[in-house]
Amino acid sequence: MWDELHEECGVFGVYHVEEAASLTYYGLHALQHRGQEGCGIAVSDGTQVKSYKGRGLIAEVFGEEQLQSLKGNIAVGHVRYSTAGGNILENVQPMLSVSHQGTLAMVHNGQIVNATQLRNALEDAGSIFQGTSDSEIILHLIQREKGSLLEKIKKTAIQLEGSFAFLIMSGNSIYAVRDCYGLRPLSYAKVQDGYCISSETCTYDVISGSDIIDVKPGEIVKFCDDRVEHYRFAPAKQHAMCAMEYIYFSRPDSTLDGINVHLFRKASGALLAKKDKGIEADIVIGVPDSSISAASGYAEASGIPYEMGLIKNRYVARTFIQPTQQLRDRGVRMKLSAIRSIVEGKRIILIDDSIVRGTTSKRIVQLLKEAGAKEIHMRIASPMIKYPCFYGVDTSTREELIAAHKSCEELCTYIQADSLRFLSIEDMTTICKGGLCTACFDGKYVTKLYDYAEKLKD
Repeated sequence: MWDELHEECGVFGVYHVEEAASLTYYGLHALQHRGQEGCGIAVSDGTQVKSYKGRGLIAEVFGEEQLQSLKGNIAVGHVRYSTAGGNILENVQPMLSVSHQGTLAMVHNGQIVNATQLRNALEDAGSIFQGTSDSEIILHLIQREKGSLLEKIKKTAIQLEGSFAFLIMSGNSIYAVRDCYGLRPLSYAKVQDGYCISSETCTYDVISGSDIIDVKPGEIVKFCDDRVEHYRFAPAKQHAMCAMEYIYFSRPDSTLDGINVHLFRKASGALLAKKDKGIEADIVIGVPDSSISAASGYAEASGIPYEMGLIKNRYVARTFIQPTQQLRDRGVRMKLSAIRSIVEGKRIILIDDSIVRGTTSKRIVQLLKEAGAKEIHMRIASPMIKYPCFYGVDTSTREELIAAHKSCEELCTYIQADSLRFLSIEDMTTICKGGLCTACFDGKYVTKLYDYAEKLKD
């Protein structure tokens, strides 16, 4: 399903470490897959908070000069893909709030579904917004509440509906907050003499983090005075990690709430194979990169050999910016190449992680058939995506989701495959015992949707 879904962002923070900005740079580099449109880092030296951010990749925005200017041992950072608010510089994070009580820096992963209601109330009360992101609302709410910073964060988090994993940095502390459903991942680990906090555990390998602990749903973790303290702002509700974190968004070397992403995908492929009794095929191919784990699971369970039949070129710009359909098709061919000597004359089991709009799947099938594939049996390592996500993924209407309007048989005809089958919701949930948000598959949203409910209407 590559190049069709995007997650909103990734957050990273470090507390009480040397060269905090450089360490944050490496952490954000490991999270670059979660957002490529903008990034930023804010650092505190105990008395002053400084930040730098810009549009583009982390390596494009930050050089040695920028990192050297950010002195301190506490930092938070962010990589962004814009879903709510658009890609303007004012929406790039960290976001700063400067007041007589001090400076706060915030980074947020997720999407607030009652953002319009909260923003209107804040504006009516005199708040002035710099950008259009729902994340900015969080800082305004914190500044308007009374009490200690911890009390303000608690009172703010209770008002938020939707998905959120955010970090708040003051001059001498960091607060890590996760929504009460656990829709977005967040964990922390020891590093040097302090701690790091991240959207994914893959970052800890880069910076030598150890003793990883997940932030629990409905929890605030405070890093201050060389201590780690845990607080609750609300009881944990139905645990509902976004299923697409395991299926597509997260790196295979990350472990989310105790479940390794690679093993989840591999198990998904194995379950597909067990339901495919009697199918005859010569090779199994995975669409790079997020489908490789599922393809290996399918091959292992079925006994059909796995082959690298598709090669991905990693140095090509996104196809969706091309101005014509013909150029978009050419862009797909630039990104993926079929190895003719592998696929020619073969009956292929083609594994992909999902189908969103269907156009990419159709082009991949065509690419393989033009390379001489005899049969293509497409297997999708997730259920059919029939409903939009309002928790931080860039699908906002049913109209753009092909499975919302076509049956599996109709979809198979559209992509011109010889057969097509999806992983069932029941099989997927057996892999993850902790609980998943399956709203994009079955329309069962874990929160009230507020203004977004209108977008469910065809």
